[in-house]
Amino acid sequence: MPIRIHNFAGKFGWNMRKYFPKLASEGYLTFQFMTRGKSQNEYIKYFMSSDPIPHPNVVNLETINRCNSTCEFCTANKNAEKRPYARMEESLYYNIIDQLRDWGYKGHLTLYGNNEPWLDTRIVEFHKYAREQLPEAFIFMSTNGLLLDVDKVKAIVPYVNQLIINNYCLDMKLHDNIRVIYEYVKAHPEEFKDVDILIQMRYLKEVLTNRAGSAPNKAATEKVVKETCLMPYTDMWITPNGKLGICCCDNFEVTEVGDLNTMPLKDAWNSPAYQKLRNAVKDGRQNYPFCKHCDFIDAGLRMDIVNDILKKNKK
Repeated sequence: MPIRIHNFAGKFGWNMRKYFPKLASEGYLTFQFMTRGKSQNEYIKYFMSSDPIPHPNVVNLETINRCNSTCEFCTANKNAEKRPYARMEESLYYNIIDQLRDWGYKGHLTLYGNNEPWLDTRIVEFHKYAREQLPEAFIFMSTNGLLLDVDKVKAIVPYVNQLIINNYCLDMKLHDNIRVIYEYVKAHPEEFKDVDILIQMRYLKEVLTNRAGSAPNKAATEKVVKETCLMPYTDMWITPNGKLGICCCDNFEVTEVGDLNTMPLKDAWNSPAYQKLRNAVKDGRQNYPFCKHCDFIDAGLRMDIVNDILKKNKK
């Protein structure tokens, strides 16, 4: 089946997120921190002892820094956005993809950060080039679906392995345009047999993490988070101006661990600033000022990749 709907623990999970948002958020985070510790520490040890250091597992390449949704947990929502408008220069984009190609990159790539990719009118063309240059990369698109229609889905699927449509709503129902897409794909499975289309039912007012103090509906407290974080070892975050930030939690772009305008991508991934960050965070977030009150923990993607790498490394 090329299209499916995921609702995160069904009606029970939805009602928990809707009526008991803080309890749902804290319960999820507590469980994730408890169950991930061993794998996280093993991967960090593997990463830090490798020479040369491993490629990023996920390259997040934001080509435009705007969103058109009102998700209350995200600083990039159109009512909370504070960043100066930025749109990546085409020459910079093509240069980054070429460098990934020359680096032999075969990991995950998404032209997405804290934004809505369909606000960039070049997004299909950009994906086409990425697919041509990185045939072995796993390319995925994450979108809120507000601008999506069947023609756009048809245009993008030749170039992505996965299309994630986040259906943000208040009533646990598909938006009209997304229902049309769902029904069309179900009726024409042969057209989409080479792509995984995942519709995620998301609560618009959900409380997630504090995102290092940037989340509009969950302020960071003075509590120090001592668990480590995988993001400095797994993810490269590239903003439209070519700067490398720590992760998605730096939506205000106050950190910089590399600059692709002045250094090659390969060097930026192991810059002195990155080395300082990784050496600090490997023993806990409390050792790095930006991260010490952040309770962010990513969903399943990074852990799936990390566990797969660890299994291969043990053979």
